[in-house]
Amino acid sequence: MWIDTHCHLDAHEFADEEGLIAQRSAQLGVSGIVIPAVEHSNFAAVASLAQNQPNCRYALGIHPMYVARAQDGDLQTLRDMIPAALKDPRFVAIGEIGLDLFVPELRDGPLRVRQEYFYVEQLKIARDFGLPVLLHVRRSQDSILKYLRRIAVPGGIAHAFNGSFQQAQAFTGLGFKLGFGGAMTFARALQIRRLATELPLDAIVLETDAPDISPSWLHPERNSPEQLPRIGAVLAELRGMTLEEVARATSENAHAVMPRLAV
Repeated sequence: MWIDTHCHLDAHEFADEEGLIAQRSAQLGVSGIVIPAVEHSNFAAVASLAQNQPNCRYALGIHPMYVARAQDGDLQTLRDMIPAALKDPRFVAIGEIGLDLFVPELRDGPLRVRQEYFYVEQLKIARDFGLPVLLHVRRSQDSILKYLRRIAVPGGIAHAFNGSFQQAQAFTGLGFKLGFGGAMTFARALQIRRLATELPLDAIVLETDAPDISPSWLHPERNSPEQLPRIGAVLAELRGMTLEEVARATSENAHAVMPRLAV
């Protein structure tokens, strides 16, 4: 059993193949695929996809790279949707939210301020409803942590983690797991592979971020949750473990940090 904790299966790159991909992934042992929203306009799409595919679940949130075109009212819309979403067993988290300090135009000025505003307000929603968060932490680990220390949420996942050991320990100390995926499969990704090898196993969950972050054997082609077992095999090799041990442990970690996965 494998769980892809972060997959944009509703993305346009998948066209009309979403259902088939989810089914093929299930046949390969991917029993869970978490699909995070990125903006108000795809809230309904991720929910519908999860409701139509037995191995899919969804999260609702506004991605930092979409805040420029988001409306302030979208935050209230999100908050207003949560009570009904909590009645849906396929809803598991608030996400994808966070900060992106890699893209130059987002790093400083008004869009940096807007990112932080949307991130903080969505942390408050997660806190108020007792939900984990799926975090976008690109070049922003310390800033993300600063707000997590101020606004206590019940854990979550630092998606596509690529920080230091100290930052990793700070996230895990706050109840977070760290997401590893296709980047880990590249031999040149020395820091990520070191983290994946040396961090406690109970800190790690697996993800694809499909259609992005394709593994080495697929790059630069479109990624897919069908690749998760092979990504898991890389983690098993790095840690000197069996495939079964890694599948079981990372799935247990995903359930621990997103309890609604088991609902």
